[in-house]
Amino acid sequence: MKQAQKELYTAQEAVGAGAVDAEKTVVSSGENPTSEEKILATKKAEEEKKLTVMEKIKHGVQHFWDGTKLLGTEIKISWKLALKMAAGYELSRRERRQLERTVKDLGRLVPFSVFIIVPAGELFLPFALKLFPNMLPSTYEDQSAKDKKMKKLRTTRKDVSALIKRTLQETGIPVSIPTRQSKEFTEFFRKIRTSGESPSREDLIRVCKIFKDDVTLDNLSRPQLVGMCRYMNLNSFGTDAMLRYNIRHRMRQMKRDDRAISYEGIESLTVPELQNACASRGIRTHGVSPGHLRDDLNTWLELRLKHGIPSTLLILSNAFMYAQGKDAEIDSHYDALQAVLSSIPEELFHEIELEVHDMEGAATNKQRLEVIREQQELIEEENKERDESSKAGAETQAPYYDRDIDEKVVELKEDEPSLTPGAEEAKQAVSDQKVEDAKKA
Repeated sequence: MKQAQKELYTAQEAVGAGAVDAEKTVVSSGENPTSEEKILATKKAEEEKKLTVMEKIKHGVQHFWDGTKLLGTEIKISWKLALKMAAGYELSRRERRQLERTVKDLGRLVPFSVFIIVPAGELFLPFALKLFPNMLPSTYEDQSAKDKKMKKLRTTRKDVSALIKRTLQETGIPVSIPTRQSKEFTEFFRKIRTSGESPSREDLIRVCKIFKDDVTLDNLSRPQLVGMCRYMNLNSFGTDAMLRYNIRHRMRQMKRDDRAISYEGIESLTVPELQNACASRGIRTHGVSPGHLRDDLNTWLELRLKHGIPSTLLILSNAFMYAQGKDAEIDSHYDALQAVLSSIPEELFHEIELEVHDMEGAATNKQRLEVIREQQELIEEENKERDESSKAGAETQAPYYDRDIDEKVVELKEDEPSLTPGAEEAKQAVSDQKVEDAKKA
C-alpha cells in the first residue's frame, strides 16, 4: 500500500510541478505576459496545429487510458484508507484529502458512465462536458483544462475583490463617540475612522476577536454574500440563507484543515499542496514563490488558530489584498484587517457594539431598540425573498446550521497523536483480539 501511495503521490506532484514550470516565466513579470511568453505560446499553438487527426485521437485515447489506470489506483488506495478510518485510526491530512478526492471522482463517475454505457452516448459527451465541466473525474482532466480553470478563478477573484472592497466601503458609517461606553472599542474605532491613526497589532487582534463568524455573516448584504461565494469558488445561486450555509460549511472545513496543517507542519506540504492550500483560503498564488506562500499560510494559521481571528474577516482581508499591485497601500494581513474593520456594514457595527456594552453592563435600551429594528428589517427581507422564491417554484429551505464555526474542541497534547472519537476503544479491541488469537495458537 505504501508503495502504491508513493507512486500515486509522485505522479500527482509531477502533474503539479508541470503547472509550476509552466508558470515560471510569469513569476518575474506578474500578470502581464511579455513578448517572450507570447512567442512561446505561439510556438506551442503551432506545434498543436501540426498534429494530425490520427495523432490527436491517439493522444486522447492514451490520456483516457492513463486516467482510468490512475483512477483505479486511487480507488485501491482509498479503499485501504477507508478500512483504516473504520478501524478508528486518524488519517493524516494527505490521506484524508486523497480519500475525499476519490469519493468525489466516484460520484462524478456515475453520470459520466452513462455516456459510455448507452449506445452512441459518447457522441453527446463533448456537449455535456461543455455544459457541465465538473462532471469529468479529476483523473481524466488534462493540464490545459486545469490551467483554464485557474485563470478563470484568478480573473473572478480580481473582479470580486474590487466589488467586495467597494461595497464594504460604501456601507461605512461615522463613529458617534458619545455613545461609546467601552474604552478600547471607542479608542480603536476613533483611530481607524476619525483620526486616521493606525492602532497597534495587539488592539487590532483584540477587536477582531469580537467579530464572530456567525454574527458577521448574518449582517452581510446579498451582494457581499455573493461576492464572498464567488471569491471562495462556491455556488453563488440561491437564497441568502443558502449562501450563508455554504460559507459556514466551507469555513468549518477550512478550520479542520488549518488544525491538520498546523499539527503536521507547513514544511510537510509539497509545492502543489501548498498552492492548493493557499488558493482555497483566497491567498494569491499566481506568480508568488513557494517561500512567500509558506509565509502567507503561516500568518493565516497564526491569526486563525493562535489569535482566534474569525475566518470571515480573514477571507475579506485576503479579498482586499488580492487586487493590489506592487505599490499597494495594503501590504500585510494586519493592514487588510484594519481596512475591513473600517468598512464594516452599519448593522454589524451596531450589533457588535451592543455585544461589547452588554458584556460590561453598559448597554442602553435605546441601543437595544436600534439593533432590534435593524435585525427585524433583515428578517423581513429574508422572508420576502423566501416568499418570492416560493412563488417561482424554487427550493427555499436551507439546511439548518446550528453549529458555531468557532466551536471549541478538546485540545490535544503536542506529544499525543491526534485520534478520532472512539479510537482508543478500537485500538484496545484490536489488541484484545490479538491476545486471544495468540492464546488459541
